[in-house]
This record gives sequence, C-alpha cells and structure tokens, in this order.
Amino acid sequence: MSHRLISFDTETTGLHVESGDRVIEIGAVEILDREKTKATFQTYLNPEGKAISEGAKQITNINESDLKEAPLFKDIEDEFINFVKGAELIIHNAQFDIGFINNELRLAKSKIKDIRDICSVYDTLVVAKEMFPGQRNNLDALSKRLNIKGYDRTFHGALLDAQILADTYLNMTGGQVSLDLNNTTQEVKETQNQNIKVEFDVSHITIDENDQTEHEKFLKLLSKKSKQEINW
Repeated sequence: MSHRLISFDTETTGLHVESGDRVIEIGAVEILDREKTKATFQTYLNPEGKAISEGAKQITNINESDLKEAPLFKDIEDEFINFVKGAELIIHNAQFDIGFINNELRLAKSKIKDIRDICSVYDTLVVAKEMFPGQRNNLDALSKRLNIKGYDRTFHGALLDAQILADTYLNMTGGQVSLDLNNTTQEVKETQNQNIKVEFDVSHITIDENDQTEHEKFLKLLSKKSKQEINW
C-alpha cells in the first residue's frame, strides 16, 4: 500500500497557544502516489469564548459571530483522528500547528496526548530553509517562488492553505536531485577536510557516439530536475 500523506493546516485566534489562543479551523488534504485525492477534512471550531485577534481576523476574514454554531473540538475529534491516523502530516512550520492541535487534544481530555503518537511529521519550512537559505520561506513566498498558481489568496483558510501546501510539497520533493547534489558536495568537502588519502585504480572506458548522445540527454534532464546546470 502506498504511503499516505496528509497536507495539514490550522487557523487560530492568535499566535500564542500558551496564552490561551485556540484553533478556529482545521484543513487537511490527502496525497497518495504523489497525487492529491478528493479526500479532504475541513471544519471550523468554536473557540469557546476566546476572542479572535484583529490580525487573525484580517488574515482569515473569520469573526466570532461566524463560529457561534461551529462544533467544539471534542465533537469532531474522532472524525479528525480517523482521517489523519497513520499518515505522515505535511505541515509548514510544524511546531506551531502541532502545539495548537495538542492543546485541543488536552482540553478535550483525549486519550491521545500528542498527535505525533499517531502520525509522523514532515516540516516543509525546515526543508525550505535548507533549499533557499537566507530567503523568505513562509508559505506565500515559497509557493510563489515555486510557481504555484490557481488559488485566490485574498484571505487565508486552513483548507485552502492545505491545498497550496500539498502542491508546494509535491513541487519541492519533485526536485530532490538538487538536495542530493548539495549533500554530495558537502560530503566531499568534509572528506577533503579530513585529509584522507584514498588509493584506487582508474578504469579507462571508451564510449561510442550513441553513448555520448544518451549521456547528454541525461544531463539535460538532470539539469531540468535540479534547476542547476550540470556539466559532467
């Protein structure tokens, strides 16, 4: 069976879970065989009296009045857990969303204390910082850099961001050649710094014109995948 991935995002009343901020929307998108499926999970949540910050209102266009009839987390907990259980969660800035979800689990007196007990986590922000050091790597900047199009970004929503994140993740991981080449370069540098003397025999291989043509085709493909010019 293919490894199941879930692109995941939350919207919250504010930025500080330790100060009582709550989740007001959950969005999740299933990915199988490197394709988004039609399986999604989305719900708004009643923050039980916690006011939504002005910043969150401007970003999400969600107000307290919009959530009066929304369910509590404990009311949707089982459905949510069933959707994500056993999957790898794709999250941008995972520490933030995990902190908020774990807080909701705690408040709901759930048997699950940490969402990571039932899911593994892949943080696209950590990977983006390695791929694009020194650049802005929030989801908006990253998706724009990777040419993710077709979404209205007037307001943020958890399901909308989960859809964008899914496309962003697929784009990032489709270019793993770049990461592998960088890792190889680093390993070579480390080996050189250790002044290790390596003795080996060199084999001389003769190639014909067809082999050369196929090699050049491969280099073009590799350059396209890695977004770097490959000359070897």
